[in-house]
Amino acid sequence: MRFYIDPRTGEPHLRRHGVTEEEAEEVLSKPAEDRLGTEGARVAIGRTAAGRVLRVIYVRDPDGDEAFVVTSYELTLKALAAFRRRRRRKK
Repeated sequence: MRFYIDPRTGEPHLRRHGVTEEEAEEVLSKPAEDRLGTEGARVAIGRTAAGRVLRVIYVRDPDGDEAFVVTSYELTLKALAAFRRRRRRKK
């Protein structure tokens, strides 16, 4: 798995949102939702082992073996409520 590196900090961009690479990997390994995003990207939403609900924006590599994670952030307020509603409807 590869991560977009922020040119200003030299670190993965998702760290600016308080998310670690390990948390993004957790969500991508078992997402609750995974759908098409914009411009060929995908959007995965899932819960980490610590209980945080994250949205991970990524692009699949053409060979399908790896993912390039653009960013990730924790869902809050309305987005989190909408995610929970969708999960209840599926059950």
